[in-house]
Amino acid sequence: MTREQKANVIEELTATLGDNNTIYLADISGLNASDTSNLRRACFKANVSLSVVKNTLLAKAMEASEKDFGELPELLKGNTSIMLAEVANAPAKVIKDFRKKSEKPVLKGAYIEEAIYVGDDMVEALSSIKSKEEMVGEIIGLLQSPAKNVISALKSSGGTIAGVLKTLSER
Repeated sequence: MTREQKANVIEELTATLGDNNTIYLADISGLNASDTSNLRRACFKANVSLSVVKNTLLAKAMEASEKDFGELPELLKGNTSIMLAEVANAPAKVIKDFRKKSEKPVLKGAYIEEAIYVGDDMVEALSSIKSKEEMVGEIIGLLQSPAKNVISALKSSGGTIAGVLKTLSER
C-alpha cells in the first residue's frame, strides 16, 4: 500500500469515526470462512457495519479524530474488526447471539456516545443498553398511564360527577 493510499484510508476512517457514535472493536480472528460469512450476515440483518481494519491506520484515524477514544487505541493489537451501528446495543447483541455457536468474536472495546467500554466482559452490559426509541416509548407509556386511569374512571362511572368523585376517591 502506498503512502497516498494509506493517507486516503486514514482520511476515510477518520470521517467514519466522526460520523458514528456507536463504535465497537472486536477480534474475529480464528473464524473460518463459513463462520465469518455467517457473522457478516448477522451484522447485515441487525444493521451493523462490519469491516476489518489495519491497527496502525485505525490508531492514526483515532488520533486525527476530534473524539476522545481514551484507552481504545491501546487495544489495537492482533486482528481488529470495527463494528458500526445506529443503535447502541445492536453490535453487542450480534456478538452475544453469535457466541452461542462460537468463541468469537471477542469484544476488545467500544465507544458509545462518548463513553468508553473496555473488555469482553462488557458484552452482557452493552447488550442490555436500551435504544433511544425504547427509552422514548417507555417514557411515553409512563406519561400516558395517569391519563388512561382518569379516562377509564370517567367511562366506568357512567359520567356522573358523583360517580367520578367516588371512583377517584377509591383510587
